[in-house]
Amino acid sequence: MPAFQSAYGFELDADQLLTLSGGDTAATMRAAAQPDNDVNGAMTYGTDGGVNALGLVVLEDTRGVQPVYQPTPVVRSQVLDAYPVIADTLDPLFASLDLETLQTLNARVAVQGQPARDVAADYLEQLND
Repeated sequence: MPAFQSAYGFELDADQLLTLSGGDTAATMRAAAQPDNDVNGAMTYGTDGGVNALGLVVLEDTRGVQPVYQPTPVVRSQVLDAYPVIADTLDPLFASLDLETLQTLNARVAVQGQPARDVAADYLEQLND
C-alpha cells in the first residue's frame, strides 16, 4: 500500500485499512463485494476468477507500481535450441491469455468448480477451432 500511496498521491490512515491475515485474496474480495460494510476496495490478483463473479472491477495500474503476474513458458536454452518449434507452438497460446481470458478460465475453476484439466483442455480445443 505505501508504494501505491506514493505513486498516486494519496494517504490512508490506519483506521481506513482492513488487513486480513494470510494473504487470502478470496476473503479480501468478498469483503469488498459486501454492501453492508465500509470496505470499498481490495488488493487481489487481477486474474482471480472471483473478480467478475463478485461484481468487482480491476483498476489499471497506469504507474506500474505492482508487477503484472502474467503466465509465460520458461524453457532451458539448450532445449529451445534443439526444439525451436516449442516457441512457435507456445507463443500464440500464451499471447491469448489476457486479463479477461484468465479471469474467465480461473472463474470456471474457482467459482464453478470445474476441474482445471477440463478447463484447460476446453480452452486449447477452442483455440484450435
